[in-house]
Order: sequence, then structure tokens, then C-alpha cells
Amino acid sequence: MPCDKSCPIEHTVNLIGHKWKVLILRNLFNNGTQRFSDLSKGINRISQKMLTQQLRQMEADGIIYRKVYPEVPPKVEYSLTVLGKSLKPVLDAMNSWGIEHLKHSNQDQ
Repeated sequence: MPCDKSCPIEHTVNLIGHKWKVLILRNLFNNGTQRFSDLSKGINRISQKMLTQQLRQMEADGIIYRKVYPEVPPKVEYSLTVLGKSLKPVLDAMNSWGIEHLKHSNQDQ
């Protein structure tokens, strides 16, 4: 896979390559629209600061949508955009590869 100045693999890794971003995507694919607290509970060991940073980056990149309801206290929900939903085949491939790797890792033990 040759890459020049605008390498598509590098671009994709820059958008979703951080481990927390992939886990945020996993949770949104598996559970649909979620509030901050639901995302936080669904991702082991992520700090509130890190979750906030990753959500802001993903929103800026057009991968997730943040909806704020005009309520007191404020209600905020996160969901996948059309662009975010288009990443499903990438995550499905990662899941399939992980299943196979786990099978082989368990056979070696």
C-alpha cells in the first residue's frame, strides 16, 4: 500500500487511532446514542478529562454529534454522524481480526 503526502491510512489513524476513540466508537455502535456518564461507565479506566478531550476532537472531526438539550441541569447526548457510521466496516474488521488473534493466542498457552 504505497502512500504519498496524503496517505489515507495515516489520515484514518490520525482520526480514530487513539485507543479511547476506538472504544467510544465501539460503545456508540453497540448502544446507540449515549450520555457522557453512559460512555464513561462503558469504557474502563478512562478519566473524565480524557473522555471530554476525545469527544471534542471526534465532534470537531465530524465523527460524532453532540446534542445539548435546553434543560436544567443540562442534558447532553452523543451519537454517530453519517461519517462516523461509515467507520463500521473498519471496526468490524478489527473485531474479526481480534477474535482470530485471541483464538491463536489461547492455543499457544
